[in-house]
Amino acid sequence: MRLTKHHGLGNDFIVALEEVNGPLHGDATLARTLCDRRRGVGADGFIIGSVPVSGQVDTDGEPVDVVMHLWNADGSRAEMSGNGIRCLGQALAMARDDHEAMYVVGTDAGLRELVVHDDAEHRLATVSVTMGPVGEGPAIPKAVSERLVGERHATADMGNPHLVVLVADLHQIDLVGTGSWLEQQFPAGVNVEFIEIGSVPDTIDLLVWERGAGVTEACGTGATAAAHLAHQWGLVGNQVRVVMPGGTADVVVAPDYEPDTEPILIGPAQHVITFEIPDV
Repeated sequence: MRLTKHHGLGNDFIVALEEVNGPLHGDATLARTLCDRRRGVGADGFIIGSVPVSGQVDTDGEPVDVVMHLWNADGSRAEMSGNGIRCLGQALAMARDDHEAMYVVGTDAGLRELVVHDDAEHRLATVSVTMGPVGEGPAIPKAVSERLVGERHATADMGNPHLVVLVADLHQIDLVGTGSWLEQQFPAGVNVEFIEIGSVPDTIDLLVWERGAGVTEACGTGATAAAHLAHQWGLVGNQVRVVMPGGTADVVVAPDYEPDTEPILIGPAQHVITFEIPDV
């Protein structure tokens, strides 16, 4: 099996493409093995890009280029990842030797459109992603509301669930302790984003605890959910810069939050290594 490893702002993924390898089968065990940072390659997630069903198209009749199947480092399935899908986009550009391309990607959260600008050596790409409409997130358990009393918070759905918490000082957050506790209060788990409004207008500082992965350096769906809610709260404008430990992403928030509008996430994807493992 030929694989590539990429990262989006330090949020790293191992990618295997069927159009390179032929038919592939992924499961929780393989994901845990590959993502183990001591006994495997190490990553926050594992992605298989499978060949779409013949004739599969989007609502505009554009053919689907690849279907994303995503596992977290702990082997659990994830519906969507804004950083992961950018890494998949770069992997596809490498396989096809594309440098300027638009791809339609099938995900468990629906179809997404990518625009990939990859450099001459396929080392660093800038990728924009239509993130799908932002939906209503899961109900907030009573224990969570009681713990977060006095702190503005809300949930959102990006195809995966998010809890966004506005705080006065990110340096005071116990990310592991509080993030893991909050995740566990939701029956299906939740990604937790702590945000602070930056000193520069239309900027958010963000720390994330990801469901199934723990502390990561960045989260694309989380950045989008946070920008969406901060805009709803009147704290930022329609174009939001989200600053995370791994770097910065930009979110163009869909105006008026109509059901068929979608925010756009823009950020990098960087190729780290290409490698092979025995067939599994």
